[in-house]
Amino acid sequence: MGTRLSSSTLYAHLWGTPETAGIFDEKAMLQTWLDELGALARAQASLGIVPAASAAAITAAAKVESLDLDYVAEQTRATSHSTLGLIRGLLRVLPEDVREHVYMGATVQDVSDTWFGIVMRDVGAIAWRDLRAIEASLLGLARRHRDDVMAGRTHGQPGAPITFGFKVASWADEVRRHLERLREGRPRWVVGQLGGAVGALAFFGADGPELRARFCAELGLGDPGISWLTARDRVAEFGTVLAMVCGTLARIGTEVYELARPEIGELAEAAPSGAVSSITMPHKRNPEGSEHLDTLARLARSSSAVLVEGLVAGHERDGRAWKAEWIALPEVCQLTATALRLGRALLDGLEVYPQAMAANVGRYGGGLESERVLAGLSAEIGKHRAQQALHEVLREEGADLSAGLVARGLATAEQVRAWGNGPAVDAAAAMVDVVVARAEAARSDEPEEWA
Repeated sequence: MGTRLSSSTLYAHLWGTPETAGIFDEKAMLQTWLDELGALARAQASLGIVPAASAAAITAAAKVESLDLDYVAEQTRATSHSTLGLIRGLLRVLPEDVREHVYMGATVQDVSDTWFGIVMRDVGAIAWRDLRAIEASLLGLARRHRDDVMAGRTHGQPGAPITFGFKVASWADEVRRHLERLREGRPRWVVGQLGGAVGALAFFGADGPELRARFCAELGLGDPGISWLTARDRVAEFGTVLAMVCGTLARIGTEVYELARPEIGELAEAAPSGAVSSITMPHKRNPEGSEHLDTLARLARSSSAVLVEGLVAGHERDGRAWKAEWIALPEVCQLTATALRLGRALLDGLEVYPQAMAANVGRYGGGLESERVLAGLSAEIGKHRAQQALHEVLREEGADLSAGLVARGLATAEQVRAWGNGPAVDAAAAMVDVVVARAEAARSDEPEEWA
């Protein structure tokens, strides 16, 4: 078992996914760093800075399985330097005439920031794929339940009718905005870093900018155009978008959590075979996935806040900012990937009970008609007088809506009935059509993969 629950044999599935493990496990991370060293050598060889034979040898030897990781760890501690242990480990497996060509002119932040660019590329691709799958599920639900009437609730209390399709379309529209953020942000986030000591690339002279461009191209990253050693907005923005994605999924999960209460009974999570909600109360069917989405979102917001703190960095290098990111960025990435996996499963298996929705609307009685009656009465006596009259009838007197208005001489029973039977959800259903059409048009014009 690891020293953190996120690396626990028992509980890792609650905080990460196999895909993110393939990005953030130590050996995976070190291999990416070694790949960067090979890419740097190849870019330097293309400009004649190091021999091509050295670049080829470095690329061939830069394999994590070839290194003595115990030695790498010991040298890291002994030197108090973040990458020197790795470099010394690589030097041990290289011919002597190649060793001086490793890691020429680069710094630890060049390696770690370029890793961040690769991380944002790979995790962004996961988010893009899963959000599009979630959007597809939501659009299907919105279409199927476009006209299924349910109580719209404010402050946790039934207010006026909506349709379940309208509720789902609101989720889908929010997911679409996250997809737009990912599309727009990719060119900003998926970049490399090669700045040298203070970002000025002085080690390489006039070749510096071109070397950086070739280095980034070797890794499939964009050229940032200028060093960003203490400009941490890229990482902060990416982490914030992921935290927002988790927040949306938690909003959906909270709705399922609330509407799955037996006294409401309008939604339910799928019940996986073998799942046990309670070992002491066997009758229970807990909305575990919905609940966990909220947990993940809380942690994601916490980690993203650390990334935002990194915007305040000093001079041309500040370890306080980017070393904190070494913890916070992987955390928010793994939490988001887990939330996306859970969100997909939740929506794919969601059980919807339109009959219960209709029954609840009936059970709440004429109160759900109050908005429409208010509109009708407003046309007769003015909005504010009508609002006060309805408040007195319904809240202070607790009277029947129709009887109370008739007794006050404000309306006839026929008027109240007509107002209450007026269109309640036509606009809500029409908005479903707008969201679905807009999303389908966007999906037809965008790639399935994040690019």
